[in-house]
Amino acid sequence: MTSSTDLAALLCSRLCHDMLSPVGALNNGLELLADESDPAMRQRCLELLEQSARTSASKLKFFRLAYGAAGGFGEAVPSDEPRDLLEALTAENERLTFDWAVSEATLSKPAVKVLLNLAAMGLESLVRGGTLAVGAERQGGATEIAIRASGPKVAFDDTIGQALSGKLDAAQITGRTAPAHMIKLLCDEQGGGVQYANTGEALVLGAVLPDPEGMIG
Repeated sequence: MTSSTDLAALLCSRLCHDMLSPVGALNNGLELLADESDPAMRQRCLELLEQSARTSASKLKFFRLAYGAAGGFGEAVPSDEPRDLLEALTAENERLTFDWAVSEATLSKPAVKVLLNLAAMGLESLVRGGTLAVGAERQGGATEIAIRASGPKVAFDDTIGQALSGKLDAAQITGRTAPAHMIKLLCDEQGGGVQYANTGEALVLGAVLPDPEGMIG
């Protein structure tokens, strides 16, 4: 089993990898702005800088809830927090449609972490665009989460599926599969479960998590 230290290092590597593009775009934009004298081109540089800054901020907020301790929240997180994060991540891509079907006012921290990570896996699979549908409801003392990614081409890395199923050993866990491995561990620790199905036209990911003691529905 991957140690907590190793898993934290792998998640940090994944975070750095995902932040490289928007932060690099900021750096490139600043260099172009410094050398550009044409007003129209300078305005275009500023627009690109604003877009990269928004993307960077959105991703950092996403990682805070998806990987981190989500400081500032109690046991329950307002459900509009993960909704707003996913809306921000999909807004810049015209080929993506985002559907949110969560009627609960709040979700537990573990449920939010699972929901965001599964939604990220769904987004990554939509290489040619498509629809990301996110749903969750609490009933019978547990939260049920369902993510459906559908589009003209759904590409899902089988090793991520193996990590979700707990079929990878410690040596096979990489920065790419670390989030799935973390979700599997989290679901096991909470006494819940996670599963997925991929048809090539749609990827469906689901999880059930018992609500923490004392959480009010």
